[in-house]
Amino acid sequence: MSGWIDYWCNAFTPDRLARWDAAIAAQRIPLKIRRRDDDSFATVDEMLARMDAIGVETLVLPAADIPEAAEATSYALFTTSPGDVVSWSHEHPGRFAGLFTIDPSHGAAGVRRAAEALGQPGFVGLQIHTHSWDRPFDHRDYYPYYALAAEHGVPVVMQAGSSGGREPSACGRPLGIDRPALYFEGVDFVLSHTGWPWVEEALAMTSKHANVFLGTAAYPPHHWSADLVRFIAGVGRGKVMLGTSFPVVGHRHALARLADVDLSGEAREALLAGTAQRVFGRLSGGRAKEVTA
Repeated sequence: MSGWIDYWCNAFTPDRLARWDAAIAAQRIPLKIRRRDDDSFATVDEMLARMDAIGVETLVLPAADIPEAAEATSYALFTTSPGDVVSWSHEHPGRFAGLFTIDPSHGAAGVRRAAEALGQPGFVGLQIHTHSWDRPFDHRDYYPYYALAAEHGVPVVMQAGSSGGREPSACGRPLGIDRPALYFEGVDFVLSHTGWPWVEEALAMTSKHANVFLGTAAYPPHHWSADLVRFIAGVGRGKVMLGTSFPVVGHRHALARLADVDLSGEAREALLAGTAQRVFGRLSGGRAKEVTA
């Protein structure tokens, strides 16, 4: 296997391990993270060597500004810094890219900050950590960001499904993308985390809308439902991308489990790279897609 684009990889440097342990302890949730030396936190050089060894082409890294009053469980603490996205993408072209994580509570100032980030090298889209904000995907606070994505020709990636921590889950129902997908038909939306436990709902939205895609981050292949596997192998080929939400799933972990899934070569290639190449137009260095809202 080669050329894999992991569309959602949280910050991977060793300094983040203590933050994960603190957040898990504070929330008392049964979340496990990868701890094997060859599949866990690493320096940039170590991660590049790992990527070369197992066929990972690009890590797409959610990035965020950390608020001064950030608590131990604030998602921003687990993202890559915007400055690192810029420098790493420059130093290692094609290997690292960024999704700027929006903060809808900041109003127009938040939109301006997101626009600034999209104007920097290395950023290929916007990201919503849905459960941090308890807003469904069709909430009015998100529409200026969707319009910004349309203006810049980039996708919006969002966590869909249940919250992994002690945050409300209903805001993550995949059906919430229905109206935005209709209104912003030129913007690609990626429902991440399989939409679990509403996987069928996520598949319905992905099937209905040409501009809605599905991502598997945080769920390794042996946890995929039979319906999801059939979709990837059949009518959904080209609409699903493989991600990790590292360190929840490791890269070696994901690939080892994927080997047990019965997929054609074309379906596997689309899952690993083809779909992501289509959605993240900036990764190829080509001209951003012209889109309108």
